[in-house]
Amino acid sequence: MSTFVVRYGQMRLIGEYECLEGRGHLRGEKVVVRSDRGIELGEVLCPATDRTASFLDNPFQGQIVRVATPDDLAAEFRLGVRASQGLAACREFAGRRKLQMDLVDVEAILGGERMVFYYVSEKRVDFRELVKDLARALQTRIEMRQIGVRDEAKLLADYGDCGKPVCCNTHLSRMPPVSMRMAKVQKTTLDPSKISGRCGRLKCCLRYEFDTYQALERELPTVGSRVVTRRGKGRVLAQEVLAQKLVVELEDYRRIVVGKDDILGIEKSRPRPTQDEDDDRVEP
Repeated sequence: MSTFVVRYGQMRLIGEYECLEGRGHLRGEKVVVRSDRGIELGEVLCPATDRTASFLDNPFQGQIVRVATPDDLAAEFRLGVRASQGLAACREFAGRRKLQMDLVDVEAILGGERMVFYYVSEKRVDFRELVKDLARALQTRIEMRQIGVRDEAKLLADYGDCGKPVCCNTHLSRMPPVSMRMAKVQKTTLDPSKISGRCGRLKCCLRYEFDTYQALERELPTVGSRVVTRRGKGRVLAQEVLAQKLVVELEDYRRIVVGKDDILGIEKSRPRPTQDEDDDRVEP
């Protein structure tokens, strides 16, 4: 029986689901799946293969129940109304109990098995009584899930500075760690307001080309190295990674730009730093 990769839920979870017997599914097709949370709507991404499995971390294994019908899609719209009711109820009960939590969003599952409440809090919250209040009021299983600022953006953000939908709410299934070194190697601005995403952390897209920059950087002498060029000896002041060029200060203090192929030898190379607290500071 064929298996397909399906994306489902507001947090854009991904799993491998067995298809209906004797049937295939097209990319983008809406289906009803039985996940670990219950019956819910999903979107087919592609057939599951060994290659797709290499990109997924312990994906949930489930079944496709049926292709989504017009009634299922209409029910999805009604879930939004139910989620709004749950959001209002949770804020009311949390306010009464004076819980220090910022409610972000509510997700109602298609089959009615549960409602998931996403919240942000700097402290641990004892929500046991809150769950009882919500279960009585909404007559369903309640799940409280604490999330970070990146996940908050994944739920609420719309468009990034590039003019396109934010990556965390489209194709990213998990948020990669990003460090300031990634911005420095790519010679981007270090203005926090320009390299921070909607979550307030460093933009995920800083990681996309970092491996390429890093590989190209290794092919150049490091900054501070003593090199021999066709125009004399000098010291490397800066690298132009993509252009594969160097800014070199000669012994007579002239500064020139030379290509990688113009370097005849390296007299002394400063060891590449293995760790720098500022450059390698990672934002989860």
